[in-house]
Amino acid sequence: MTHINNLIFDLGGVIMDIDVKQTTNAFTKMGVRNIGDYFGHGFAASFFKDHEMGKISDEAFIRKIREEIKLENITDDDVVNAWNALLLRFPPERISLLHGIREKYRIFLYSNTNGIHHQRFMQIYREAFPGSELNDHFEKAYYSHVLGHRKPDTTGFEIIVRENGLDPAETLFVDDALMNVEGAIKAGLKGLYLPQGITINDIRW
Repeated sequence: MTHINNLIFDLGGVIMDIDVKQTTNAFTKMGVRNIGDYFGHGFAASFFKDHEMGKISDEAFIRKIREEIKLENITDDDVVNAWNALLLRFPPERISLLHGIREKYRIFLYSNTNGIHHQRFMQIYREAFPGSELNDHFEKAYYSHVLGHRKPDTTGFEIIVRENGLDPAETLFVDDALMNVEGAIKAGLKGLYLPQGITINDIRW
């Protein structure tokens, strides 16, 4: 990577395997037929976005989903389990890569996520790598629901650059959503889009 000194990685679809269809299927099995109208890659209904930006609590988010799906037999736990179904695993080779490139680059994480998913993927990581924490692989990890901003808006990128004294021209953002990469480029960073079938292990770092 010529003239790149800093890397900012997305989480889901880049470091962690996810499958949105798993959540769609879980809600469908509960009798919800239009869950795809509320969220998807690159799209989210307003209260999903509010949850990702920390504007509403996990409890308020669950309550809003239950109001929308209008199924009285569905519990809060049912909603949480279905919502978390998309979170799969951390491939060990990707974690090894992060460890291997730390001496060459300053490494950061920037994920659009929420409190419910955050708790679950941290648990998944700890179960797969006992005694280790996901955040240990990064100089700093930024989560949208904590930061108060989400991709592709430029503000989040600008905050990360400013807080860490990064040169945007020497900073590469990696994401599997093209619109998020375009947001990083708009903020002055370099961008690397990972299409389906390409992983960070396929890139020459």
